[in-house]
Amino acid sequence: MRESDPRVKLGSVVRRLRLERRLSQERLAEIAGLDRNYVGGIERGERNVALLNIVALARALRVKPGQLLETIS
Repeated sequence: MRESDPRVKLGSVVRRLRLERRLSQERLAEIAGLDRNYVGGIERGERNVALLNIVALARALRVKPGQLLETIS
């Protein structure tokens, strides 16, 4: 996948925020109510994430949903 792919950009933001908060993928998934494998797929840019899951991730990471998307243009 290319770095310009919006899925890759979103995944990079999620990974960066998760690491800044010292969360494992498993813990982030638990807080967000998602499967750990799904979170891993997001971080690798393999998932086309639904809006409800973006909101769940944002809440779990304590950011606004727009922050997850601001690098996507």
